[in-house]
Amino acid sequence: MDSTPSASSSSPFDLVSSALGRYFPSGGAAAAAGPADARDDRATGRPVPGDAAAGGQERILGAINLDRDLRITRCNLDAPVFAGLDAVAGSPFVDLLPPGDVPTVTRRLRQVLESGEAHVARIQRLRRGDGSELVVSLSILPAAVPQEGLTVSVIAMARRLHLYAAETAIGTSLDIGETAQSLAESLLAWGDVAAVDLDFAVWTGEGVTERAQRRIRLRRAALVPDRAWPEGYVTPGDDLPGDASRLLALAVRRADAPQAIVIPDGAAVERVLGSPRVRRALVPGDRSAGVACIPLVLDGAPPVVLGVAEVWRRADCPFRDSELFDLQELVARTVHHVDLARQHQREHTQVLALQRRLLPRTGGDTIEIASVYQPATPDSAGVGGDWVNSFPLPDGRTALVVGDVVGHGLGAAATMGQLSMEARALLSAGLAPDEVLEHLDETVTLLDDTESGLAAGYSALGSTCCIALYDPVSYHLALSSAGHLPPVLVSPDGHAVPLVVRPHPGLGAEFALREPFDVHTFGAPPDSLLALYTDGLVEDPAVSIDEGIARLADAVSAVHPWDGLQQAARQVVSALAPVHQRDDVTLLLARMIGYRKGDTATWRLPARDDAPARARAQVSALLRRWGTRDDTRDTVLLLVSELVTNAVRFATGPITVRLIRAGHGLLCEVGDTGNGRPRLGRGGLLDDDGRGLQTVHRLTTRWGVRWTDTGKVVWADVAR
Repeated sequence: MDSTPSASSSSPFDLVSSALGRYFPSGGAAAAAGPADARDDRATGRPVPGDAAAGGQERILGAINLDRDLRITRCNLDAPVFAGLDAVAGSPFVDLLPPGDVPTVTRRLRQVLESGEAHVARIQRLRRGDGSELVVSLSILPAAVPQEGLTVSVIAMARRLHLYAAETAIGTSLDIGETAQSLAESLLAWGDVAAVDLDFAVWTGEGVTERAQRRIRLRRAALVPDRAWPEGYVTPGDDLPGDASRLLALAVRRADAPQAIVIPDGAAVERVLGSPRVRRALVPGDRSAGVACIPLVLDGAPPVVLGVAEVWRRADCPFRDSELFDLQELVARTVHHVDLARQHQREHTQVLALQRRLLPRTGGDTIEIASVYQPATPDSAGVGGDWVNSFPLPDGRTALVVGDVVGHGLGAAATMGQLSMEARALLSAGLAPDEVLEHLDETVTLLDDTESGLAAGYSALGSTCCIALYDPVSYHLALSSAGHLPPVLVSPDGHAVPLVVRPHPGLGAEFALREPFDVHTFGAPPDSLLALYTDGLVEDPAVSIDEGIARLADAVSAVHPWDGLQQAARQVVSALAPVHQRDDVTLLLARMIGYRKGDTATWRLPARDDAPARARAQVSALLRRWGTRDDTRDTVLLLVSELVTNAVRFATGPITVRLIRAGHGLLCEVGDTGNGRPRLGRGGLLDDDGRGLQTVHRLTTRWGVRWTDTGKVVWADVAR
């Protein structure tokens, strides 16, 4: 073995080798145990973390250098704890592994070769020449020059060191599956196969309570090592058969209290399991005949069992009391991580359900809608506050809204839902986009007061929102933004540009920083495409935000008018955010269709006494050309007459009459320069005031008012 690295070398192998002498001095109490003790311990062949380490050896670190074919080129395993490992130059590294671990470790070695990113601190077993095994913490380091291969560092795991390393590794993820997998990998140090079976409520993030044993349902959350398993054996994601679930539950709840149990050999396993179906589901193979079952118990009154961990090992290597104690200690130390992952899963599921409920469903006759929502990675801080929404307004326009609420989790989700619903209500009531943002700004400020915001540990200050209203008659977009990234508009010829909007500090800014919200108007002829998105789609640490927006513009400009919009939206997200990120990714694509010119008509009339008669004449001629039924024509003429009469009576300036043929109805609009809001009252039989609106109310399916820069528009919908 070559243990004398060159002084000029700085490869990972040489750095690890040089650390052997500098950081692990020889002598002391550890050396007093002597190699004889190590030999006696190895003779038991037990694959546990106390291997040559309970008394301790003076050195526990080793290094192995591999070429790109994963063959050993040199190694430094001189410490007595590594005695019996046949690391011969030229031999494959996988010869040091148990056969069942070869596929997994080989895949990790190849990943480090290809990516150049180290794979650090995984619990692994190495096989000695006499058939016994040594548990180590294994790290895979890329060489300074890719052609030189890899360096594998190994640390022989003393019992305390293993427990510490396992607890640290298990607590690194909030994903329930990854947490269970980390626990199973740590438990593998005591056996040949390790599995973690969780109560189904834990797996789904639901609350776990004491329940009747006959209703127990376990799902396999983790299983190691990664290998081909016998037919009928339960693998991750599968539910255990009902008999197996009840059997495990009853086994670990002896005397009505959760306890670890050991079934020592194959004969005992046969007697306990009984049913062939249960044996096929639980027993991993002929060699693994004994099993230790350790309940995952949350302290409480009474204690709650989250699931069961099982460690299987060969019959010739029975569990000792000290090992069973170590297993219980490891599970007890780490069970709270499983519960934290369960709570995160519950919150993640709740917020995700709210997110998907807010996503737009369909478009309409004048606009086509498609949306994609890609949540953040499961082990991030939680689902964020990104939301998009689109909905038809009663006056024929379509609202497109996108927002990004600060933070993650339930606080952000609650604020997101409140802002989304408030925006929809205000837009449906006829408010302009800038007025809606003013109300949302005030809402965010109120939510941040000491009673409802800061005391709850959450603040939505700095949230952003962008609102676009599409008019299918004029083919225009009216857009207001509160600190949000600019939408991208693609013209029918495929030219894509970010829309220029005035910067704004966002919702809930300090009073000194508050600025008025502007309304920007852009032309959007038929076959235009609008992209609304949140920052998770365009943010990349490697590029500027402007470059990210430019990449989005290039992606959406490649969408052709005949492409399916939903598929196109997925392709855009896949191109810009191919993997899950630590922030939500949201995209809304809207393809403008609009009304055909022949389905709309607009007249401008002076506010004179003859305006109602002129409006009736113009509308009557149009309805005859459209082939409208006589009863519908009479209704529309009466409706237009009443609305124009009210405009002449209560407003000044010119009057605009617009008629739209939409689907199965007719939309009538009368605009004027007045600022008074028409209100439907309970007028008496002989009262003159309010009779016009009473007539409008009875003739229409719905009616309302929207405000413009010059006054208001009263609209009414009539079935035809």
